[in-house]
Amino acid sequence: MQPKSLSWFGKIPLPAVILCVLAIAQAGVAPAQQSSPRPCDLYASATPCVAAYSTTRALYRAYTGPLYQVTRKSDKSQSNIGLLPDGYANSAMQDTFCANTSCTITKLYDQSPNHNDLTPAPPGGAAHGPGPHGYDVPAVANALPVTVGRHKVYGIAISSGMGYRNDAPKGTAVKGQPEGVYMVTSALHLNEKCCFDFGNAETNNLDNDAGHMDAINIMCRGNPCKPDAGLDMENGIYGHLVVPAGTAFVTDMGAADGQHTYAIYQGNAQSGALTSTGIIPLPNGYQPMKQEGAIILGIGGDNSNWATGYFFEGVMTRGMPNAKAMEAVQSNIVAAEYAGQLQP
Repeated sequence: MQPKSLSWFGKIPLPAVILCVLAIAQAGVAPAQQSSPRPCDLYASATPCVAAYSTTRALYRAYTGPLYQVTRKSDKSQSNIGLLPDGYANSAMQDTFCANTSCTITKLYDQSPNHNDLTPAPPGGAAHGPGPHGYDVPAVANALPVTVGRHKVYGIAISSGMGYRNDAPKGTAVKGQPEGVYMVTSALHLNEKCCFDFGNAETNNLDNDAGHMDAINIMCRGNPCKPDAGLDMENGIYGHLVVPAGTAFVTDMGAADGQHTYAIYQGNAQSGALTSTGIIPLPNGYQPMKQEGAIILGIGGDNSNWATGYFFEGVMTRGMPNAKAMEAVQSNIVAAEYAGQLQP
């Protein structure tokens, strides 16, 4: 005689029981993964993020909004690409939406409470872009496939004429205020041209002289390419911290007190700790800084848009992060497990 089940599972068909158990298991996994801090959680107590962008993952553990917007070439329709339950980009949304046509990344959503979203940059004093009305053109959405957190995702591949900007953001440093900035980028796909920057720039898209920018930069020095991390402060890139050639994924960081000192950090985004210039004096003519607070990606402050480079994630902070905070963020980036075969 078959004994009666003492559980409610005994009243439900076996396939339904299995599906229910799997759903419960998955529901338990996602919150555990999301409970791990992300870069903006690590910065939050002393130097909170004022802007945070990524096409690969959430940069706050509590963030659940979209990462970026793609626009389809065939009919100009748009779709927001969001997150999987564990906080990594849901690239399947993009693949489905862009099937049988091509897409570009037309907006990067700021994950911070400031909503400082980035869109293709307007023309500037140095260059007009190849897009309508002289705007820069957006990056091709599927040009940079990688894996992060063991999920297929896409980075941003910037080529000449591409770039993003926000000339009226909230909360960014101005007039000598302290700040920090980092991006996960690459020592591949670089050139010697100006300027693969991410960070603080002029609000009028012109070169307003020394100290009006505070953006992290990576570029080649010489031929063959010798990658170099520095801080673009306008009319000069300073720091010049050597990045090992061929490094596929690079953590590139800068911090400044806006008055007297700054520091550059760089590391392999897949393993290990950071190297640093240490805290050093701001150059003559840059004490204090005169930042204007606009946000740029892939271009210079005057829309110098001839550079090439890769971008995966980046944030700007209020206040100057210390070395301990930078190392904590580096450890978080390494734990995200960036991987993939990138083209030079």
